[in-house]
Amino acid sequence: MPEIQQTPETMEKKVPSNETEPLTSKKDVSDCSKGEDCKENGVLVRSAPPALRPGQDGSTARASQGHRGEAAPLSNGYSAPCNGVAEGEDAQGTAPAATTTTTTTSTTCGAEGQQQLMELEDRETWSKKIDFLLSVIGYAVDLGNVWRFPYICYQNGGGAFLIPYTIMAIFGGIPLFYMELALGQYHRNGCISIWRKICPIFKGIGFAICVIDLYVASYYNTIMAWAFYYLISSFTAELPWTSCTNPWNTGNCTNYFSRANISWSAHSTSPAEEFYTRQVLQVHRSQGLEDLGGISWQLTLCLLLIFTIVYFSIWKGVKTSGKVVWVTATFPYIILFILLVRGATLPGAWRGVLYYLKPDWQKLLATEVWVDAAAQIFFSLGPGFGVLLAYASYNKFHNNCYQDALVTSTVNCVTSFVSGFVIFTVLGYMAEMRNEDVAEVAKDTGPSLLFITYAEAIANMPASTFFAIIFFLMLLTLGLDSTFAGLEGVITGVLDEFPHVWGKRRELFVLGLIIVCFLGSLATLTFGGAYVVKLFEEYATGPAVLTVVFLEAVAVSWFYGISQFCHDVKEMLGSAPGWYWRVCWVAISPLFLLFVTCSFLAHPPELRLFDYAYPSWSTVLGYGIGTSSVICIPAYMGYRLLSTPGTLKERILKSITPETATEIPFGDIRLNAV
Repeated sequence: MPEIQQTPETMEKKVPSNETEPLTSKKDVSDCSKGEDCKENGVLVRSAPPALRPGQDGSTARASQGHRGEAAPLSNGYSAPCNGVAEGEDAQGTAPAATTTTTTTSTTCGAEGQQQLMELEDRETWSKKIDFLLSVIGYAVDLGNVWRFPYICYQNGGGAFLIPYTIMAIFGGIPLFYMELALGQYHRNGCISIWRKICPIFKGIGFAICVIDLYVASYYNTIMAWAFYYLISSFTAELPWTSCTNPWNTGNCTNYFSRANISWSAHSTSPAEEFYTRQVLQVHRSQGLEDLGGISWQLTLCLLLIFTIVYFSIWKGVKTSGKVVWVTATFPYIILFILLVRGATLPGAWRGVLYYLKPDWQKLLATEVWVDAAAQIFFSLGPGFGVLLAYASYNKFHNNCYQDALVTSTVNCVTSFVSGFVIFTVLGYMAEMRNEDVAEVAKDTGPSLLFITYAEAIANMPASTFFAIIFFLMLLTLGLDSTFAGLEGVITGVLDEFPHVWGKRRELFVLGLIIVCFLGSLATLTFGGAYVVKLFEEYATGPAVLTVVFLEAVAVSWFYGISQFCHDVKEMLGSAPGWYWRVCWVAISPLFLLFVTCSFLAHPPELRLFDYAYPSWSTVLGYGIGTSSVICIPAYMGYRLLSTPGTLKERILKSITPETATEIPFGDIRLNAV
């Protein structure tokens, strides 16, 4: 394709601003050198070339952001290069003389433009708007809403914790959630290739996201395998964790539900605890991280079945997964309602509710409470995993993603709050039966809260088999939604980046990805696998995803430009975001992420699981695993700068300049020629 250059003749030719080009005639992609819009196969391709502003001496022209909004805080003045030469420059790198200022449009370069047209034309969309909403809600509402929020809430002041939680949601979590939905919907790309249109030097963020998602898939699905094991074990007349007469029980097993005069000592263990630790996990057969032991074949089969379900749910794309979430996203709410009603009728339920909501206002003065609130809302909404970018990229261009962000984030927060009542009504019942304080019963955290405390309470209810089946089925559906989403983030990212390799082979790529995730999970299926899960959960993903989203917010707000981003949102929704959103994206949200990240690094969690204290070297190992994903970002920056021709300044400017145009579907919008 020949070089498109500015000439005095073309610059003097002006098009009336009120004239609209009807996109009805067939134009060749290369026939766009006269400032016209390019249309092929019903798709309008618009680049973001700079307007030419007169230099200070009035004799030369220089590039700027032009019609696409004001200059960004770190605007660079380049437009997408063709053959290594920026538009508005000649082959010697000098700008032609100009006497007037106009805005021009041009096409994307050569074969790359053709590829973008093909990608846009073939890109699938959600069958219905509700499919997208249910998918996002199913992703955001996961196992953490059931076990993590209630525990963090009562640990950090009960009802008083809702104040920092709400503040962090308004100024940190929801703005980041909205930002990712808007980015994905406008640019219509996954987490890797989207950076070509935003700031190419940050493309390593996309690769880091994919690595993080693979780490999450390696341990998160193992937790679902535990739930699946419980589900299979629940299809009996008497649940196996109700008595102390099983082969896996020890002499310390104490079933205080069987007789009223049973005393509970410091060495006592419940039947539910021994079923979880000695039958499901079998941690007694491991010495810790130093000796994980063999692989549990029961859990391996459970995980294999889960990955099989996942594969056939996502292998065809969002049109199939969008139908599956009608079950997996709605079923948990039905079960939560049933369990809430059942829990409220149990004796002692009021004790748990009081413990859950009783405010401790002094807690608000502690820094760690605000850190926990920020971390909880961030990991609950889930920006930074590439999922929101991927899901939103399948939306129609003018979909109201602003409304979607508010609806889904509100549903997520309300679900977390209601889940607290479901959990603590049962904990109050447990405290009543044990004749102990709720604080003693509620000392279990994380998965133990579900698989020990809650499972034990269910086992001693009337119709225990029924409630056990629906409870663990709920856990499975909660987890499946998040797995669909996490893997879709990787799939969309890779397929959009390498369409010529995997574009027509999605089913094969998904199969290979599932196999990789299954093999990566083998360490968590060992007898000491629970120790590996804890290590990955605390270190491998937490700090890494915080760092990724911090850099993402900085890249969008300060390199791509907040004015440019708000202009993009205005193109989609008809109105630009207000000052509140701008301030959050530019300053508050990045500071929010920096605050949480620094707090985590300054006070790393002391890992302990059951009676096992993690060795000091495990902290180094955990940070090493987390760094292995984040290292993709500086590594790609170095590669980008080294592979780009020109002086150092030219390399930097070209590396922070969008490479390709964003394509807008012709059926959705008509642009005026300016």
